[in-house]
Amino acid sequence: MILEAVILHVKPSLESDFEATFKKASKIISSMEGYLSHELHKCIEVKGKYLLLVRWETLESHTVGFRNSPGFQEWKKLLHHFYDPSPTVEHFEEIEI
Repeated sequence: MILEAVILHVKPSLESDFEATFKKASKIISSMEGYLSHELHKCIEVKGKYLLLVRWETLESHTVGFRNSPGFQEWKKLLHHFYDPSPTVEHFEEIEI
């Protein structure tokens, strides 16, 4: 399992619109092959800052499958105009302890 962690900075005064649109866009990502789950968190200390966590079966499920899909183009169309600057995306693998 791969955990994708994304820091999103939503433009001022667009938070409510972003959250409503994200609910619609969630249907896109959740339909992708290799998708396991996702969650969106709103930062308490910094207005307009969000953390998106997405669990994928493999790194390629995200970097190849999702990003090369027509669904990703729709995802971008719905969401990317809310961000400034562009999102920071990193991938993590679990360490067994």
